[in-house]
Amino acid sequence: MGETSGILTALGGVGLFLLGMVLMTEGLQGLAGQSLRRVLRRFTKTPLRGVAAGTMVTALLQSSSATTVTVIGFVSAGLLTFSQGLGIVFGANIGTTFTGWLVAVLGFKLELEIAALPVVFIGGMMRLFGGRRVELAGRALSGFALLFLGIALMQQGMAGLSDVLTPEQMPGDSMWGRVQLVLLGAAITAVTQSSSAGVAAALVALDAGAIGLRQAAVMVVGMNIGTTVTALLATLGGSVAARQTGVAHLLFNLMTGVLAFVLLTFGAGLIESLAGSGDVAAERYALVIFHTVFNVAGVVLALALLDPFIAVIRRLVREVREPLVSRLDRQLLSHPGAAVDATCATVEDLARHMYGLLAARLSTKGAADGDGKQLRQGLRALDATRSYAEKINAAELTGNVLTRYLDILHALDHLARLGYRITQEDRARGVKADFRLRRQAQVLRKALVGNLKKKHVGQRAGRFDWLQESFRRGQRNFRTKVLEQAVEAGDGDRAVLGIGQASEELSTGQAIALMDAARWLHRVSYHVWRIEHHLERIGRSRHEAVPSAARKEALEDVRAD
Repeated sequence: MGETSGILTALGGVGLFLLGMVLMTEGLQGLAGQSLRRVLRRFTKTPLRGVAAGTMVTALLQSSSATTVTVIGFVSAGLLTFSQGLGIVFGANIGTTFTGWLVAVLGFKLELEIAALPVVFIGGMMRLFGGRRVELAGRALSGFALLFLGIALMQQGMAGLSDVLTPEQMPGDSMWGRVQLVLLGAAITAVTQSSSAGVAAALVALDAGAIGLRQAAVMVVGMNIGTTVTALLATLGGSVAARQTGVAHLLFNLMTGVLAFVLLTFGAGLIESLAGSGDVAAERYALVIFHTVFNVAGVVLALALLDPFIAVIRRLVREVREPLVSRLDRQLLSHPGAAVDATCATVEDLARHMYGLLAARLSTKGAADGDGKQLRQGLRALDATRSYAEKINAAELTGNVLTRYLDILHALDHLARLGYRITQEDRARGVKADFRLRRQAQVLRKALVGNLKKKHVGQRAGRFDWLQESFRRGQRNFRTKVLEQAVEAGDGDRAVLGIGQASEELSTGQAIALMDAARWLHRVSYHVWRIEHHLERIGRSRHEAVPSAARKEALEDVRAD
């Protein structure tokens, strides 16, 4: 009965520790808000700076998965290169070692139950009665306290197992024994989905005398490798960037594991000298030092071999040409900010695609039909993107990310309308029947082609402001002229209108068809103008905080559009 009670108590401690990690991460991530995203984007110009940013953010949030998912979103959206993203992922491995230091330094020195329980109460009251930020702070505080309550329960459970679980009963220091310990550590992390919980459990077991220092060190290596299971599962069915990041995480941790084995083989004496003779506290510090050192050494090795490392990843996960919606990874929906970034990039791709199709419709060379297959592909991609955008939890968005999300919805609406207009082939051909409409169409086409040459669409919104006003006046004047000439026609059934370089008689039906073509040209130019307006706002909000006035403007655009 005592053994059963010890096992259940230890498992309960692991559960409390995991719950504390989740609450603390959610609270800290909410408090950090968009600062997290700005830090990761601003301080990752090189892979080395990416390592520093990844280490800092992961140590703060206590969640390498949150950091990794954000990176996947940035790489998918084209906001970071793959090499910059890898730097952050490498740094996240170093950041996770902070938990081990936290447990080793504080977890065994305090009267945990006495210190933590009041903190849980305070955090609970903050969460119940505080505002948004106070609630998040309360959640983080409660999670922090639960970490130590979980450690206390793990200590109690391991104490009850001290007679039945000893280092002699664990696999030995042979090669096969090390393999077994690595597999055990990997299994623990795969089940708990938290290497931090696994390292904490190893420290508690070491403190209770259930395992020796070398055994704990080998298990920690396995726990490092086990974290990749969660990352790989999260990337199944994801984008190319997501799968490449998952495979890179696996290979990096395997490489780090091999390096850790080398350190254990040739540096075991140094590790044991750090632990002293029988000093349990020193053994704990020796374990977290080893955990930190082999992760840092792995990062140094990976950075030194970064180019061939990236080449191997790209060979294993080939970046084949995918449809327009390849950036829309469903795994990112659990992180709305990352999903918004991926959708922004997709909307830009869709705008380029539709602009190209419209330019083909307006061309004076060849048929006006354009490429029907590409048009169908674009329309399907639009439907998929709108469906994806609707699944983003807008309630979790704030600040400039919320503004970008609203602009995305507007841009998608105008892209859908533009796509519908492009399908109207007869009206597009009607534009070519009058030299004034042809001239306007070529002005619009030239602006579209110029935009396609830019790195990002939405950089010439000012030109389209002028163009739209010109088209608006021209369409009104054109319509008035046609109607006047139709009324002035002698028999009421014929109208005289300037066609090409000369004048010829047109039936009233033909005159109406020309007015319809002018209206079509005005509408497509209007939709392009609004798309450019919203894309420009999206691009601007990526680089600066958007004031409340801009968010109000975005909301008012619902009526304007």
